[in-house]
Amino acid sequence: MLTLTPFYPFAGDDAQGCFVAEPLSALEELGISNSVLAVRPFYRGRARPCKSAPAAYSKGYFSLPGTIGLPVSGASLFAGILHEVRRLHKRNPVHLIHAHSPLPCGHAAALLNRHLGIPFVVSVHGLDAFFTNQVGGYAGKWCKRISQQVYRSARAVVCISERVRDEVTKNIDGPLSTTVVYNAANPDRFYPELSSSPPNVVLSVGNLIPIKGHELLLRAFAAIELCHPTTRCEIIGDGPERSRLSALSSRLGIAKKVNFLGRQGRTQVADAMRRCVVFALPSHYEGLGCVYLEAMSAGKPVIACRGQGIQEVIQHGINGFLIDPDDVHALTETLSVLLANPQLRKDIGRNARLTILRSFTLAHQAERLAQVYRGCLA
Repeated sequence: MLTLTPFYPFAGDDAQGCFVAEPLSALEELGISNSVLAVRPFYRGRARPCKSAPAAYSKGYFSLPGTIGLPVSGASLFAGILHEVRRLHKRNPVHLIHAHSPLPCGHAAALLNRHLGIPFVVSVHGLDAFFTNQVGGYAGKWCKRISQQVYRSARAVVCISERVRDEVTKNIDGPLSTTVVYNAANPDRFYPELSSSPPNVVLSVGNLIPIKGHELLLRAFAAIELCHPTTRCEIIGDGPERSRLSALSSRLGIAKKVNFLGRQGRTQVADAMRRCVVFALPSHYEGLGCVYLEAMSAGKPVIACRGQGIQEVIQHGINGFLIDPDDVHALTETLSVLLANPQLRKDIGRNARLTILRSFTLAHQAERLAQVYRGCLA
């Protein structure tokens, strides 16, 4: 296999692209070897290897900053890696390319298929399957046209949830080979806290951008803070919303009880999930959301939003909780019930961990990917 990805861990950020890197070892155990080509636009600079991730070739390619360069990014990437892939293929034949995201890697893989005859599959990781929410006008239409071509020419379009598959297929006329392979959690890294009484921490992990719902969480936390005076809120992640959210916590009078921890490594995130009592990310734009699976693996009750990919995993009131997007009352009530009821938290957390162990470990993900690969080459 050749894995072609714009998402991959690097020194200083081992969480970036962990959902691509972590299944590779499990695939290796199934007899599927991978060469990884991790690519990034030249203006982001060179990335140093991450020692905790499988080895990867790092390759920069020319692209204009921002979304303006996205429509031609795949062709530019193809031109930059053709010689290297040809040499790799000659030395150790590549049977299949797994490209992550239609642009730039899916488009580059389609062009490699045309020139070198190597078939490919493409993974779609988010709800914006055609980039039309990122890029407007003619450039957005161009991205959509290229994405459609990539999906049609791939041996399989691998979607991380049925919700994502719906986004892909509703904009494609005619037959399309799609399959769902859910992302997974590592239960050996994300495991329950051994202590019987972890601190009263409500945890959220995600980029600080509007769609993640951190404002909703802060408002709900402010509403329950007087009834649960020992409870704290920890938010892991960084982004353009940080200063606004920090100011909001001050206006709500909860600044002393909210910790913005910034970007954290995988070990720190796992530690935080073990020490929290509830995990809440009321995001209204998630293809699936690995952090939900990881919190469930750590035996924590999770609060997420309906209408997202995680709804295919969470059974409301059994292994987690679902609220409607932007429903601050429902989030407030759910937090209050969970914080007041340790036995409920224990029961939901136990069911959440069992859900992961039964269907959503890295071994499960690798086995499903292996089936896709073998089916494409049959």
